[in-house]
Amino acid sequence: MQAAFTRPQPAVSSGPGLMLKDQFQVAYVTNDMDHACNTLREQFGIRDFSFIEGPMPTGGEIKVAFAWVGSTMYEIIAARGPGTDFYTSRLPDTPAVRFHHLGFLIHDSREWQSLQRELADSGRPIVYETLTGNFMDAYYIEAPELGHYLEYIYPYQAGLDFFASVPVNS
Repeated sequence: MQAAFTRPQPAVSSGPGLMLKDQFQVAYVTNDMDHACNTLREQFGIRDFSFIEGPMPTGGEIKVAFAWVGSTMYEIIAARGPGTDFYTSRLPDTPAVRFHHLGFLIHDSREWQSLQRELADSGRPIVYETLTGNFMDAYYIEAPELGHYLEYIYPYQAGLDFFASVPVNS
């Protein structure tokens, strides 16, 4: 007999609870993108990725790989150069892949504003942010009790279009 169950709908809440949002992403950092992608391909079956890359405002460079598996997006981040410590500080000198954060999707401006109030009320500082105003806005907070970061992503239409273009692995 095969076990089956109905998964709950994504939690979309403007109420309190920093992990009671729509968690859709698991993100890793690496110091060798080829090594990381090959590891996920050969050892874990995630074969197809899309990539974005470019300069960071701090002077460094970033390359990011994305892949869907069901309703979970896997992200691999490789950054180097000035201002990339947020991504690289926990990496060894040898090729490695390390867990970095869980990503939570924020669906609308009301939910984004509610999140901003909740973050302010929580007393947890925003340790990194990307506020594009036209692609994806994001806040990262540290959850030292958990050993990783939490990222909150508010995509604009261009970001939604990008997410739709990420390959689905099955």
